[in-house]
Amino acid sequence: MVSDDHINTFNRIARVSRETINSLKIYESILKEANKKMNLVGKSTIDQIWIRHFLDSFQIIDFIDKNEKTLVDIGSGAGFPGLVLAIASKDRKIPLKIKLIEKSSKKVIFLKKVINDLNLNVEVHNQNVFEFQNILVGDVFVTRAFKPLKIILELMHKNGKKWKRIFIYLGKTGQSELHEASKIWDIGYKQRMSVTSKDSIIIEIKNLKKKAN
Repeated sequence: MVSDDHINTFNRIARVSRETINSLKIYESILKEANKKMNLVGKSTIDQIWIRHFLDSFQIIDFIDKNEKTLVDIGSGAGFPGLVLAIASKDRKIPLKIKLIEKSSKKVIFLKKVINDLNLNVEVHNQNVFEFQNILVGDVFVTRAFKPLKIILELMHKNGKKWKRIFIYLGKTGQSELHEASKIWDIGYKQRMSVTSKDSIIIEIKNLKKKAN
């Protein structure tokens, strides 16, 4: 019953097709089974997948421009937000090519299973983003629960190429992280409140420049 309530809440906000709901149910099933053997999501959120993970990931699809062709998810983990955005873009008929970057081989196997079972237009790269300089190429970058903001900004400034926007999910420490980052960086960004938590924000970065010492 709780799961049905969560699905109804998800659909009320996301407004997706029945086919998309079915795809997410398959995703949920694969995730719960895989989570018994590896730590993909915390045990405290395993029964809240539809809100804490699916809806949280899905919410930025409304801000993706249909002219943007590629999206890169850094540190994809269990596929949040990259895989959910692949499902969302399929639902919205946005021809978006999505690339997931994940260093854990076990998680990559999981991601590929979901991609194959749902026939998604997604590539998976089993690489550590800090060791390979030529993989951070795309129109839009997203990252959720990956690294602290200061590390992400340094990584994108150093290795990110041809990007137009970066979406970064920030939790309870988001405002303080932004404050500290502003001491080092000139950041052109928009800030939005997360639809799933009043303590979380999503920032959309359009310009990033290191301040002069």
